[in-house]
Amino acid sequence: MTELITRDELKTRIDAGEVTVVDALGGACYEQQHLPGTTELTEDHVEAKANALLLDKDAAMALYGSNAACGNGQAVASKLQRLGYTRVRKYREGIQDWGGAGLPVKTGA
Repeated sequence: MTELITRDELKTRIDAGEVTVVDALGGACYEQQHLPGTTELTEDHVEAKANALLLDKDAAMALYGSNAACGNGQAVASKLQRLGYTRVRKYREGIQDWGGAGLPVKTGA
């Protein structure tokens, strides 16, 4: 299981520019809402796109899906770890928790 990151820690790391945030939902869900500055990467595109989108395999990254019941974040995290990414964490509560806390979200591609 991938190590977790809390909303507060994620916000702190985003504000400090210390983390790459990856949206594992993609498509219409990504366009509807996503954390500002995120990279969109879904499970079926990890092998084809990860090396081009996520250049530093030792960079801190946080992945998220829609909520704690959503498996997308873990699926992408597991694939990235198998590809050699070393500092992958999961924001289990996802975009629903982030937006529900009144934190900023972006819309569109």
